[in-house]
Amino acid sequence: MSTKILWIDDEMDSLKSQIMFLENKGYSVELQSNGYDGIEYLKSNPIDVILLDESMPGMTGLETLVQIREYNKHIPVVMVTKNEAENIMEDAIGSQITDYLIKPVNPNQILLTLKKIIDSKTLVGEKTTQQYQQEFRNLFLALNSNPDYKEWCELYKKIVYWELEMQKSDSPEMQEIHTSQKEEANNEFCKFIDKNYIKWLKNNSPDAPVMSHSLLKNYLFPNLEKGKSTFFVLIDNLRFDQWKTIEPIFTENFRVLQEDIAMAILPTTTQYSRNAIFAGMMPRDIEKKFPVEWKNDDEDGGKNLYEELFFKDQLQRAGLGNLKYSYTKITNHDSGEQLVNNIQDLLHNDINIIVYNFVDMLSHARTEMEVLKELANDEVSYRSITKSWFEHSPLHQALKKVADKDIKLVVATDHGSVRVKSPYKVIGDKQTTTNIRYKHGKNLQYEGKGVISYREPNDVGLPKPNFNSTFIFAKHDGYLCYPNNYNHFVNYFRNTFQHGGVSLEEMLIPVVVLSKK
Repeated sequence: MSTKILWIDDEMDSLKSQIMFLENKGYSVELQSNGYDGIEYLKSNPIDVILLDESMPGMTGLETLVQIREYNKHIPVVMVTKNEAENIMEDAIGSQITDYLIKPVNPNQILLTLKKIIDSKTLVGEKTTQQYQQEFRNLFLALNSNPDYKEWCELYKKIVYWELEMQKSDSPEMQEIHTSQKEEANNEFCKFIDKNYIKWLKNNSPDAPVMSHSLLKNYLFPNLEKGKSTFFVLIDNLRFDQWKTIEPIFTENFRVLQEDIAMAILPTTTQYSRNAIFAGMMPRDIEKKFPVEWKNDDEDGGKNLYEELFFKDQLQRAGLGNLKYSYTKITNHDSGEQLVNNIQDLLHNDINIIVYNFVDMLSHARTEMEVLKELANDEVSYRSITKSWFEHSPLHQALKKVADKDIKLVVATDHGSVRVKSPYKVIGDKQTTTNIRYKHGKNLQYEGKGVISYREPNDVGLPKPNFNSTFIFAKHDGYLCYPNNYNHFVNYFRNTFQHGGVSLEEMLIPVVVLSKK
């Protein structure tokens, strides 16, 4: 079926050559000599694109455009004009034209515009597929060249880049190849963590990446400036691909100065990684210094109730105890609205910590609610929901209110999440923890191929709840289930987004520094 074009122009005789050219290219063109007839024709006929003359007697092109938009907000409209006056262009763009052409126009100009509008998705998809085919070998070689941490960060950025680009491709085969390559990368990354994690944490190894407990020291404290307010926004459970999805919304108001990847500690959960961020210490050391406030998995009480206390202590140790700071945790819409109303007052502080819990709640709710399982059934839809949330969130509204101020903004997260698909059996006693991406307890029995285990928790900076406690972490897309009612839990958790284990998505987290434009 050919693309149907409605061309509204009072100089119909001068368009014969252009129309003949377009019809030879397979387009169907309907001519109307004025805006009134064009609107009536549009109302009773299916049209794919409108070419609209700006200067017509009677109803002008801009007036016609307003009526077109009242009838159909989404149909592409190309304004054709002799007038390059700035106010004319501003009015046309404000009325949502898709493109514009300056008279006299030659047929090839029109053809390129139509291809850009109508065929762009197909053309972009084809180009994306071709480019990934060329890049595939480079990624394969990089994965098999024993990459170090910095190289892993660059690899992961490329993997995420191509994952987002593949959304533009209609090739299931290429998407499947990319998914397979990502799985291979995750398997190699788990080997990399198994080989290096203890070494990084022993004796403050100089080649260790920036991890949860050193994140503020490396990204917040160096960006503090006298007389300038700095905001540290932690969006809980935000994967790097989710950050890249909401980045364009941030950059409408802010300029990105630095975009890095840090590493979330194990377990990649709020209890461990976020407490480590604000304390500037590993959980083992937090427990030693704050034995009352730190809660192990099997102890009663909230596990993240003392982040502000831990942060204040870290400021003191860093010699920054004289700085004025605020700490705000957003856990519901009402507290988000309070942030919008009060954010101007925060400009008087040197540091403003904002912890925003939404993405984590989304991942947990998706596990438990059937409607969200349908809405976020894969990574593409999960990213889409995250983008939609942020675009309309109180956090976005609050940040826009200070975007024109002389501030620094550091955006980070505590950990990511991974969609789990591969179940592994674990047997333990009653004290064994319930998280399905990691467990610790006495006398654990488990399938070794699916986990990384640490029999000495202190070696990896973790508390040792019992004398012979062992920590195990699910690798890649694995999840840990008990034999009791095994099939039920396998089906219940399969394809849900979980965190706590070892994967690129959980451990390699975005840290971004921004300023006003």
